[in-house]
This record gives sequence, C-alpha cells and structure tokens, in this order.
Amino acid sequence: MSKIPRPMSPEEFLRTIPDAGPNLNRLRTYADLLVKWQKRINLVGASTLDDLWRRHMLDSAQLLSYLPPTTQAILDIGSGAGFPGLVLAILGPAMVHLVDSDTRKCAFLREAIRLTGAKATVHHGRIETLGLPGPIDVVTARALAPLSILLQYGQPFLRPTTICLFLKGRSVQDELTESRKTWNMTANQYPSLTDASGVILSLERISRHHGIADC
Repeated sequence: MSKIPRPMSPEEFLRTIPDAGPNLNRLRTYADLLVKWQKRINLVGASTLDDLWRRHMLDSAQLLSYLPPTTQAILDIGSGAGFPGLVLAILGPAMVHLVDSDTRKCAFLREAIRLTGAKATVHHGRIETLGLPGPIDVVTARALAPLSILLQYGQPFLRPTTICLFLKGRSVQDELTESRKTWNMTANQYPSLTDASGVILSLERISRHHGIADC
C-alpha cells in the first residue's frame, strides 16, 4: 500500500516553484477565498482541500515551465475554480482567458481576480460559442474532457504556433491514439510533479486531417 504524503505547505510549494515567491501572498489570498466559498458551492473535490497546495496550486503552477517565453495570451477551458488558469494568471505575465459555463463558479473567479489582481478575464458560457479578441498562444485544461474533445473545443483558437498544455492521467496514451485518427500533432509528455500516474501533455503543430469536417 502506497503511503499518502502529508499535505504540502505554502512554504514547501515555494521551494518547488521558487519563482512564485513574489506572488505567494496572492496565492494565499486565492486559497483562503476558495476554502471560504467551498462551504457554499462545490468548487473542488472536498477531500482535495486537505492538500490544496499540492493537488491544486502546484499541479497548476508546474505548467509555467512549459509556457513559451513569448506567451501573451492563454485560454483556459473549463476553468472551474481556476485551475490551472488563475494560478498561471497570478504567477505569469500573460493575460489568461478563463472560460466556464457555471454562473456561480464564474462569480468566484471574478472575486478571486479582484482580490489577487490577477491578469485574467472571465468568460461565462460554453467554449463552442466563445469569441476572443486577438490570438491565443497557449490553450490549457485540467480534468475536463478526453483529448479528442479538448482539441475540438480549442480548434477555433489554434494558430500554427499555438501549443496546448493539458494535465492528463494514466489514460493519456489511449487518448492520443484515438485523437490521432482525426488530428495531426507533435506530442510530448512530461512527468507530473503531483501525481505519479499523471503527465503534462504538450501539443504543437496541431491540425485536422485533410477531409475531416467538424462534427
């Protein structure tokens, strides 16, 4: 039986992501707000709050290392409580577009942005009907949908230089195999810092196969 690690503290998070130092207090504000709102609405799995700094903060912040240095705009699909998008907005220089169809979660995200001063904006609605000003450099998502669906969601925003960063679990190989029936892409996998069976899936040069129409 594997041993359950003790909860990560903010200080331990900082030792893992040292560049977060100047913004640690903003992350604390975000974490405190999440715990407060969780009592009223279901933002994250209740059991994950015991290890919030590992399960959510670190899980999101680890994507920073994989953002291209020229990243100016990030699209976070199905943001929910703001993972990974709001963490990236607090820690990084890029504008992050947070998309969610749940009215209450959008209200939480707007309040979190107000209190933390994060460089982000909230879009209430379904990604299929979303219009955004300007190009998107990076598309992110966590625990939202299979890869083939994520690519379909992201397709309207993909340019030749856009990359996708998706936090995935042990089914990633099956999802890649299925997606490659419809999509061309260059895929790289990197180990997760928070889950031994998890990966960071980085996709580049993404396009549909010729002759494949939208469903």
